[in-house]
Formats: sequence, structure tokens, C-alpha cells
Amino acid sequence: MAAPRAIVIHGHFYQPPRENPWLEAVEVQDSAAPFHDWNERITAECYAPNTAARRVDDSNRILDIVNNFEGISFDVGPTLFAWLVRQAPGVAARIVEADRASVAARGHGNAIAQVYNHQIMPLASRADKVTQVRWGLADFRLRFGREAEGMWLPETAVDDETLEVLAEAGVRFTILAPAQAWRVRALGNDAWHTVNDAIDPSRPYLWRGSRGLSLAIFFYDGPVSRAIAFEHLLQGSERLVARLRAGFAPERDWPQLVHCATDGESYGHHSRFGEMALAAALQQLEADESVSLTNYGAFLAAYPPTHEVQIHEATSWSCSHGVERWRADCGCRVRGDWHQRWRAPLREALDWLRDQVDPFFEARAGALLKDPWEARDEYVGVVLDRRRERLERFLAAHQRVPLEPAARLEVRRLLELQRNRLLMYTSCGWFFDEISGLEPVQILRYASMTLQYLRDLGGGHLEPEFEERLAKAPSNLAAYGDGAEVYRRLVAPAVVDLRRVVAHFAITDLIDAHPDDAVYAYRVRRLDEAREAYGATALRIGHVEVQSEITGEAREATFALLHFGGHDFSCALQAWEGRAAYERMKTDLLRRYARYSLADMVRGIDEYFRGEAFGLPHLFLEERRRVLARVIGTVLEKHEETYRRIWEENRKLVRYLRQADAPIPEALAIVARHVLEQEALAELGRLEGPGPLPERVYELVSEALALGLTLDLAPAKTHLQAVVDRALDAVAVAPTAEGVADACRLVADARAVGLRFGLWGTQNRFFEIWRARLEARATLVPLATELGFKLALEAP
Repeated sequence: MAAPRAIVIHGHFYQPPRENPWLEAVEVQDSAAPFHDWNERITAECYAPNTAARRVDDSNRILDIVNNFEGISFDVGPTLFAWLVRQAPGVAARIVEADRASVAARGHGNAIAQVYNHQIMPLASRADKVTQVRWGLADFRLRFGREAEGMWLPETAVDDETLEVLAEAGVRFTILAPAQAWRVRALGNDAWHTVNDAIDPSRPYLWRGSRGLSLAIFFYDGPVSRAIAFEHLLQGSERLVARLRAGFAPERDWPQLVHCATDGESYGHHSRFGEMALAAALQQLEADESVSLTNYGAFLAAYPPTHEVQIHEATSWSCSHGVERWRADCGCRVRGDWHQRWRAPLREALDWLRDQVDPFFEARAGALLKDPWEARDEYVGVVLDRRRERLERFLAAHQRVPLEPAARLEVRRLLELQRNRLLMYTSCGWFFDEISGLEPVQILRYASMTLQYLRDLGGGHLEPEFEERLAKAPSNLAAYGDGAEVYRRLVAPAVVDLRRVVAHFAITDLIDAHPDDAVYAYRVRRLDEAREAYGATALRIGHVEVQSEITGEAREATFALLHFGGHDFSCALQAWEGRAAYERMKTDLLRRYARYSLADMVRGIDEYFRGEAFGLPHLFLEERRRVLARVIGTVLEKHEETYRRIWEENRKLVRYLRQADAPIPEALAIVARHVLEQEALAELGRLEGPGPLPERVYELVSEALALGLTLDLAPAKTHLQAVVDRALDAVAVAPTAEGVADACRLVADARAVGLRFGLWGTQNRFFEIWRARLEARATLVPLATELGFKLALEAP
């Protein structure tokens, strides 16, 4: 009887933490356009499509929609998963559902854990290794509701101490590159055999540590993995399946495993439609009775290791020089003509900062907590659940004695100091080519946050010395010169304190009221307020309390905001000096404003408020752009009637120019496009239910096309998508022929005029209805056809 043959396809899904450390939110990243940021873009291109991958026929008609995560082994980085839960909860939920389905099908889940924030483990201290592993396992437990059997190491970077830490934590296996194996021997055999890059990947291997700890290691198939990642193997499912099947060797008489491991982003982001190739390949493998599609936990349980392995220490899958890519100019890079001499000074600067922080933390936290390092390891519970009751349980378990409010605040600051100190070692900060890139700037922001906590806690103002060390890190770009200039220009302006939060709140709330008084990771409570407006100017005086939702720190402040109209704001701030002083100031400034003397008003603010005034440039990036958009919109509204008049007066002329094959003057083309767009968007905004689009929309689009113009109707997408969703909801509740016809007409009309309405999500929703309403499938066929499906009426 032939030995069992199994296949595992593993995807390592990861994005670095991109949140502004002060705001705990990802700000807009223009390089990811047309998406808001890179997380959103890669979710649209990879993570979401893999939860609803299309299987299609030769005519590209959809035959089935499947969740690829049910068929592959995978890990999802904790920092990415936290973002998905907040910003794409449906995607996160379907990933968890897939893992549960795999547990039900195979007895072991497809998901494995990942080290918390992708730190290169051989370059970390033992204490950091322990924290990274414990935080990663805790995150996995929260997301998937079970213990992790395996754990992915960032860049598969490994040393014996890292494996020992994994084993101590109860991890049963990890996955490495074949070149990371040094030598093997059969269990019970004393003779080691050196393998280097030639290890047999078809079996798991047992690793033993010096203290009697052990775990299994799977070494993935290198050629297959490289072909997926770099050799366009995902251009067709047949090629992928053939390559996997070719990995089996007939001479092997033991249970064989053919398995590959790549970045999960290969399936859709790096290789467009890669998720479809994967879906088709999984279908073919599931239908092949000669192989079993499985996961690592299930294979290891069925076929424990028969051989032992020792590894090459301080190695990884993405640097041929070991782990030098994350501390030296080793030659591993993306762009060939740039140096990476900045890597070593950046690493040295962060190591220096770590060495200042850790003794300070140990001494200060040791006076308040039983074991500062144990508290750091368990602080992940608070990071993952910011509710007050979770914090109370944490403090009750770790405090030496019941803590006063000031001491509790100090503990939270100390632990946030350590959290940011850990985040500044995220591996992507060194992976790419230039120190002014998004990823190095991100870890420098975490370093800046660390410095800020250290200073506020009384640990000294170390930023000048930190910048001196960064000055040794040369940039490839003359505009920056070195890491110190990168820090000053790209990091320092992002620093946030409570004063800036108050100014942000005061200005944005004047433009568009905050219903819940939330400003990112801060809560602002209004204690008193007075507003006056005259002509184009406005005055706002307020007394507020602002509190950090991360540390609980709270302060009161007073502000006076003058809006001179348009984008011209001036917000003055001062610390709370008592009720009497505040009322005196407020009464005087309101009196001056009532006299309509702007100069006297400005003098009054200068008398009461000292220091820097805040304006539009001090707003956080996203809100700054939103306020500017509102200001620009107000300006354009004033001229809307002028545009319409110009268009109506020149409409016949423009048509004649087009008929005469003469060029339309650019100024008239701009006006025509604007007026026609606004009218079409207004018509679409009035659309409420399913059925045909307003005839006027067709007329406007046709007129634009006749003039050689293309209208941008993208702003209508959200509203139109809501209308389509309501049409599908109606079909789901009562799938009548009339309701299906209305939905078909709406979809057909939208596509006819080039309107985007979220086709991918609409297809997913329809497919859910198709699977749930077996009795109505004959009625649903026209809508299936309109949405690009070719489905069988009978139930599978």
C-alpha cells in the first residue's frame, strides 16, 4: 500500500503597524491611492478576496465563491488582525470562521500564531523574545478562541534561544526555510548528517534544546515557494497543482508532505487574481483522492517526527547573510542603486534607547509592581481590551499594594513606554532601501513616543542625543541627508501632546460638531463654552478636560478660538487657572468681540494667553484635509451659479464646436464637465429604491459623451451601493419575480452608465441569498446572470 501523501499551502499574512502612535489610528497614506492607506488597499486586493474567492468557467462566469482560508494553513499578524477587527470586521470574522471550519474538518485549525509585532527574534533580548511570543499567543487566543499549536517567526529569523522560548510557551511547531537546517539524524541514531540547503522537506523534524525542551520544525519546499512568490506560478491553477504534485517522490516509503510557504499577499496583492488561482487549485486538490489537503497540526498529530534537526543560528528566509538585513548594509535590498549604510546606525540608536529605557523601567516599575517584566508580559491583556474592568484585574494581580490614582497613572505610562519600545523594533523598519521611507519613519515615531514617555516620567530629555546618533545614518536622498533630518522633518511634526488635542478639537468642532467628543485616542469633555459670530468671523471660548484613553491621563485647559473666515484659524491655549480667572477672561473677550473691534479682540487674546497659537497646520492630517475640503466646498458653492450661467450661455456653441470637429476650449470643457457632473450626482442622490435609474442621468451622461467628456460619478458610489443593498435585502426577504426584475434593472442601468456600486460585495451578498433560498433559485436566475454568475439550480 502506498504511503500517505499530503499537501499544505501556507500563507503568512502580515502588515506592519501603521497607526500614528499618538492617535492609535492609521492616517491617510497618499502612496496607497486610490485607497485610504496600505492596509485598506491590500485588504481590498488580498485579504477580502481570499475570504470570498471566485471559481470561474472559461467565460469568466462565477461558478462558486469560496473561503480560501478554509483550505490553507495561515498566520495573521496581530497588528494586522487588530486593524481588520476595527476597519474590516467582516473579513476578520470570515478568517475566524474558516479556522473553525478547519478544526471541525481536520481536528486541528489552519491558523497558527505569529510573533506580536514582527521583531527579528535573534536580534532581540531574551526578555523581548518572551514578551513577543506571549503577546502573540495571547492575541491568537483572543481572535480564534483556542490555543495556538504553531507559531510563525518573522522572516523565519531564528536561533536556538528563540526556539527554546517557543517551546517554553507550549508551541508545538514552527516553519523554517530549507537553508536554515544545519544537520539531521534519525531518532535513536548518534550520527549527524550535514544537509545545509538539501534537507528533505517531506517530513517534520524534532528540535531539542539544551534544557530538554523540544518542538517540531517543518522546512518548506524552497523551489515551489519561490515559484509562487517570484516566478508567476499563480498565473494558472494547473501550473500550481502540477508543481505541488511533482514534489512527491515515489522512492519515499514514509508519509510524505509537500508544503510551501510564502507571504499570503502573493495571493491577490503581489499576483493579481492570485486568490482565484489558489481557489481553483484547492478545488482540484480536494478532488484528487491520491493526496490529502491538510494543515501542519493535523499532519504532525498523525505523523510525529522520526528525525532530529539542528539549525543554522541567526538565519532567515529573506537575507542570504543571516539576519544582517536588519542591522547592516549587507547587499539585500529592493532597489539596486541605493546603499543601506543607514541600517547599522539606526539599529545602534534604537539599541541605545532601549538600554536607557529598560533600567529606568525596572527601577520605577519595581517600586510599584511585584515583577515588572512579568507585568509587561501580561500587559497584552490590557492592550487587547482597554475596558476599565480589564485594567482593574491587571492592577490587582500585579501591584505591590493598592495604588493611589497618581501611581496607577505612572504604571500605565511605564507600560506604554515599554509597548512603544517594543514596537520600534518592527522588522520592516530595516527591510527596504531608504531611511526616509514609510517603514523606518514609522519605527522612529515609536521611538519618539518612547522618548516622550521617558521624559514625562522624569527619565531625562534624551532626544538630542538620540538625534546625534541618527545623524550617523546616511540617507540616499540629498533632501534629507541623514537620519537626524528625517527625524526632524518626518517624525517631530507628528508628535502630539494634550494641548494639540485641545486645539484640534476646538477648530474641528467649530466646523463640524463632534457628537461624542472623541478625538482619536482622546476624549474631550466640555465643561463650559461660549460662541459668538459676526460677519465672516467667529469667536469660541471654552473650558475642557481632555483625557488619554490609553493611559488615563487627564488635564483641564482653556482656549479662545478666532475664525477669520476660510482657512484662517487662531487658537490660543492655557492651563486651567480656576473658575474666577476663566469667567473674568471670558466676559472681557466677549465684551471686546461685541464691540466688533477685531484688533482689540486679538490684543485681548494676547493678554490672556501666552505662547504659541494653533492653526489649521496643527490639525491632524486627516481632519486637516477634511476641514480644507469643507472650506473649498464653501468657496465653490459661491460660484456654482456662475458656472451654470456660463454653461447655459455657451451650451449651443460647445455643441457646434463638437459637430464641426473643432477643439472645445479647455475653460468651457471644465465648466461643462463640472455642471453636468453636479446635476447627475444630484439626480442620483434622489434615488431611493430599486428600479431604473432616473432618465435624466442617461441624458446627462449621453450629453457628456457627445462632447467627448467623461463624468466622474464616483461620489455617488456609497449612496448607490446602499440602494443596491436595499434591493438585495428585499429579494432576500421575499424573492419575487418583480423584486428580482427591479434589482436586475438597477444593476444593469448602473453598469450601462459606468457607475460603480460595489459589484464584488453585491455578488457576495447575492451568493449568500442563493445558498440560503434553495426554493427560490429559479426566480433568482436572472439576477444571477446579471451579476455574472453561472449557477446550477440544484443544491450541491
